Amino acid sequence: MADIRDGLKYTKEHEWIRVEGNKGYIGISDYAQHAMGDIVFVELPEVGASVSAGGDFCVVESVKGANDIYAPASGEVVEVNEALEDSPEAINEDPYGSWIAAIEISDASELDALMDAESYRSFCDSQE
Repeated sequence: MADIRDGLKYTKEHEWIRVEGNKGYIGISDYAQHAMGDIVFVELPEVGASVSAGGDFCVVESVKGANDIYAPASGEVVEVNEALEDSPEAINEDPYGSWIAAIEISDASELDALMDAESYRSFCDSQE
C-alpha cells in the first residue's frame, strides 16, 4: 500500500502540494513513484514560469518512460529543487521530502478541488 501523508492535497494524476502561506511545494506521490519505477531524470520547470492548475508543469523520466507532471494549482514558479538534477532517484527514496518545485499560488480557491489524504487513499484503492 502506498504511503499517503496527511496535511497535503493530492490530484487524480498523483501530484501533491504542501501549502505554506501562499507558497505551494509540489511533488509526486509515493503511489506515482512506485508506478513509474526507478526515476532517472527530472526536467525542472524554470523559475519565473507561470503554471496553470492542471497544466504541464515538468517531466519526470523513469526506466519505464517519460511522465508529464501537472500543476495542482496556478501560480509562478519561485523555487526549484536543484538537488534532483544530480539525484533524481531521491524521489523514489523520499517522494514527500523530494519536492520538485515551489510556486507562489495565485488562486488559493483552486486547492478546494484537490483531494485530502483520506479521499486520495480511497482514490488510489479504486485504481488497483
